[in-house]
Formats: sequence, C-alpha cells, structure tokens
Amino acid sequence: MDFKRLARAAVVAWVVDAIYGVAVWMNMMGPEYARHVGVFRPEADMNASLPLVFAGVFLAMFVLTYMYAKGYEGGGGVQEGFRFGLLLALFTFGFVSLPIYATFNIDGRLGVLASILSFIEMLIVGTVIGVMYKPAQPKAVRQAGV
Repeated sequence: MDFKRLARAAVVAWVVDAIYGVAVWMNMMGPEYARHVGVFRPEADMNASLPLVFAGVFLAMFVLTYMYAKGYEGGGGVQEGFRFGLLLALFTFGFVSLPIYATFNIDGRLGVLASILSFIEMLIVGTVIGVMYKPAQPKAVRQAGV
C-alpha cells in the first residue's frame, strides 16, 4: 500500500466533503436545523465547533481511504469508488440515519432529508476516493514495462 497515494486521496476526499458539508449541511439544511431547536445547537455554537467537525472528518477520510485500499478489487477508479461509496451509504443509512431518526426528536421531513443527503455524500466520498487512490502496479507488471 502506497501511503503517499492514500494521503493524497484522503486529503482530496476531505476537501470535497468539506465543500459538500458547507453547501449542503450548513447552507441548505440550516433552516431545517432551526426548526428543531431542542435537538441542534444554535448556529453560532455550531460554527464555533467547526474545527472539531473538520478534524473528525479529516480522520474519517484517512480511515475510509485505508479501507478502500484494503478492499480494492482491481477495477476502474470510478467503478470501484462508486461501489465503495454505495457500501458506505448503505452502512451509514442503517447504522446512523435510521437510529438517529428513531432516537432524536426530529420530524420525518428532517429524517428523510438527512438520510438522502448522507447517502449522496457517501456516494461522492467513495467515488472521489476511488478516482484519487491509484494503487501501485504489481512488481511484475512494472518490470515488464506495462
């Protein structure tokens, strides 16, 4: 496993996810959060916690990229990444979205929106990791000049 490639893919995935997060979770979903004042922190408090959010997502992107590299099956980057993203999306839906809806005091609208947006986010993250992470060619292939 090439850790430079892994780091590059993780950092790019982190940047893409940060852009998605700001555009979707902060801007688009802000009014939804405001409707659930008993569940979410006030906007100013959320903004003050952004360094923690970005640090957590940064760590997560390295873990996800490592998982991708360990499970890489040799297909094209987009195909493998999308497959990985789909698995992440399904995992997130079952392990995060449904339990949050069942335990947090949120309405169905927010539950459905957050589930859909998380699903899309994981598809994007997986695909970006797949496109960016280029596994090293096996030694025999490099020596043959292929």
